[in-house]
Amino acid sequence: MASAKRILVVDDDVEIRELLQAYLTKAGYEVMTAQNGHEMQTKLAVQYPDLILLDVMLPGDDGFTLCKSIRKDSSVPIIMLTAVSDETDQIVGLELGADDYIAKPFSPRQLIARIRALLRRTQQLQETTLSRPKAIRFGQWRLEPATQQLHQVVTGMEIELSASDYALLMLFIDHPHQLLDRNAISQATRGRDAQAQERGIDVQVSRLRQRLRDTGKSNLIKTVRGAGYMFVAEIQYES
Repeated sequence: MASAKRILVVDDDVEIRELLQAYLTKAGYEVMTAQNGHEMQTKLAVQYPDLILLDVMLPGDDGFTLCKSIRKDSSVPIIMLTAVSDETDQIVGLELGADDYIAKPFSPRQLIARIRALLRRTQQLQETTLSRPKAIRFGQWRLEPATQQLHQVVTGMEIELSASDYALLMLFIDHPHQLLDRNAISQATRGRDAQAQERGIDVQVSRLRQRLRDTGKSNLIKTVRGAGYMFVAEIQYES
């Protein structure tokens, strides 16, 4: 029997922490909790979870600062807990490397569905990576799927990719010169369909463009207005 997935809940509200711990434990997860960044780092120093639920509004270092810190060392899936009316929080979180977000207040069923979708996407990505070629070249870049390392060919500079960055890049690589709509991108990066009027997909594409030094007018990711995006670079595989 597979061991339970471990989730770290970071929230300064004791009632929310206890409720989430109860809901997630009932759903079959092993749950750790932290009330601030210091406690979070202490828990991470001992053992990394399979997923982190990270509140934006925290005493001391806020959720954005902590997300950025986590991304320096790990691609662990992160779901940001944001204010229901603050789209800015959602966008900033994604720009800093969060994989998804959910607005408070939320139903336990909705949250667990998001967690399951993201963990399922992460597992699928890990499994397909095992069958990938040694390296993939496109434009001025060389990607090594086994380590998820992206290098600029001429300079050797390494670019850090979050799990969502990597999932999105592999989606484009696997579907060159094909139009991909927002649902396809959301399924690949979050394991769920995009929501109506959701700007997060555009933010994730913009983030990947920044990693690839692509302005959107070069030969990598093309915007098809009102329809989606297309990866137009030529791809070479190294066995």
